[in-house]
Amino acid sequence: MGDQKSCWGSRMLQNTQMNSLYKLDYQLGGINGRTTRRNSLRILLGRYVDILWEPGSHKYNVSSFIGELDEILFGAEFSEFTDEMLDTLISALRRRGNSNATINRKMAALSKLLRKAHKMGDIQSLPEFKRLKEKAGRIRFLEPEEETRLFEAISEKSDLYGRFCIFLIDTGARLGEGIGLRWQDLNRDRATFWLTKSGRSRSVPLTERAAAAIRASERSRRGPFTNIVQAKFRAAWNEAKQEVGLGSEPDVVPHILRHTCASRLVQGGIDIRRVQTWLGHQTLQMTMRYAHLASGDLDICVPILERAARAKTA
Repeated sequence: MGDQKSCWGSRMLQNTQMNSLYKLDYQLGGINGRTTRRNSLRILLGRYVDILWEPGSHKYNVSSFIGELDEILFGAEFSEFTDEMLDTLISALRRRGNSNATINRKMAALSKLLRKAHKMGDIQSLPEFKRLKEKAGRIRFLEPEEETRLFEAISEKSDLYGRFCIFLIDTGARLGEGIGLRWQDLNRDRATFWLTKSGRSRSVPLTERAAAAIRASERSRRGPFTNIVQAKFRAAWNEAKQEVGLGSEPDVVPHILRHTCASRLVQGGIDIRRVQTWLGHQTLQMTMRYAHLASGDLDICVPILERAARAKTA
C-alpha cells in the first residue's frame, strides 16, 4: 500500500512538472512554437542583414544606421520594441543634428528590420512608425566650369577615379550601382544596373565620353569600376574638392553627380516621366524635386498675360 501511494505521488509530481513546462512553453509561443528571446538591434542586424539587403552601398549605409541606433540604446536587449524606445531614438538623432529626411531614412531601415524580426517571432510587438515631414531643400548641382575643375583635380590623383566621375555624371548612376557594374551588364551603347536601391533594374544609353571611360578600364576585372573602394574614392573626392575651392560646400559630395545629371536632363527639355525612368526613382514625387528647373517652359505664358493687360488698357 505504501509503495502504491509512493508511486501515485511520483506520478502526480511528474504531471505537475509537465503542466508547468507546458504553461511556460505556451506563454513563450506554444509547446512547438518558437520562444521569444531578448535581442538587441545589433544581434537582429547580424541575423537578417544578408536576407533583407543585397550587397552594395545601401546595405553598408543600413548597417551604419542600425549600428548608430543600437549605440543610442546602449546595446539594450528587448523582447518587444515600444513607442517609447522609438521616441528615444528620434529625440537623440535630432539632438545630433539629423534632419527629418535623414531620420526618415534611418527609421525606414529600422522598420524593415523590426518587421522581419516580428514576423520570425524574435520580438512580440512593434512601434508605430510615422514619417516625419521633410523640407524641400535646394538641390545643388555642378556648373560646367565646376565640373571641369573638379574632374581635372580628381583625374590627377587617379585616372580611374576621373573616368568613374564622367560615367556617373552622364548616367546618373549611384556610387554603388557604378561600382557594381559588370562587363556582361554592358550591351553596345547601354548599361544595365541590376543592384539598385529600389530593387528594380534599369538600362540607360551611354554618352560618347561615358562609353570611352568604360573602354579605358582593364578587362581583367569583373567590371570597369569594380576595384574602386568607396572610402578611398570619397577621400580623393574630398581632397580634390578642397583644392578647387569647393571645400566649404557640404552638398558637394559624390551624389551631386546624380543630381547634376538629372538637372541637365530637365533643363534640356526632357519630361519628368522620362527623367524618372532614367534615374530609377520609385515615385514621381522624388523626381519632381527637379521640376522647377524646367521653368523655361513657362515663358510662353508671358505673351498671353501681356496681351490680356494691353486689351484691358485699350
